[in-house]
Amino acid sequence: MALARHANVDYRSWRTYAQVGLWRKQAELRALAEASTVVRQFLPAIPSSMLQTEEYARQVLTPTVPGDISWNREQAVRARMEMQRALEDVSRAFVFLMPEHAIRWQRADPATMADQCRHLAEVSTRPNVRVAIIPREKRVSASPLHVFAVFDDRLVLVELFSGEVALRDPQDVDYHLSLFQFFLGHALVDDEARDLLGSVAAEFASMCD
Repeated sequence: MALARHANVDYRSWRTYAQVGLWRKQAELRALAEASTVVRQFLPAIPSSMLQTEEYARQVLTPTVPGDISWNREQAVRARMEMQRALEDVSRAFVFLMPEHAIRWQRADPATMADQCRHLAEVSTRPNVRVAIIPREKRVSASPLHVFAVFDDRLVLVELFSGEVALRDPQDVDYHLSLFQFFLGHALVDDEARDLLGSVAAEFASMCD
């Protein structure tokens, strides 16, 4: 049993992806999305790559910390924009869940941050896309430890600083689905989420004056 569970866990480092081209990872994620009926992403740090504007993605993909892995940034940005076309298929549902902290973390300059918040609000109006935001004043009795994505009920991808873990064991998948539903129960959605995004966008825009 232990060996079987071990076989259902796989780790790949970002360094490995960089060696073959980060754009390949973007293509892989698009293929996973297109092979799924429902994609759920929990995003405690920053908005999903599937929701990023081109300029926000460019700044996110720029190495800044000593030891960061270098890659062809512009090729990775183009691949990230291409990956977002998966959202156009209305036969698939996408749920992007994040704490308010994720939209406020100033990962880019204020103008880009304002555009990113407005973009999130715009994408959330698509019939197959839901953007859910946990407001910072909400009490949540669990900690948002990692970025993770759940593809239907068959695969979980967990992001770490150094790489990514793939979980396929049904018990692990079920647990992450439960985590997702727990956090989702504390979130704003639809017009309430868009109102919050608009407010945060206005705050960032005011910094540009």
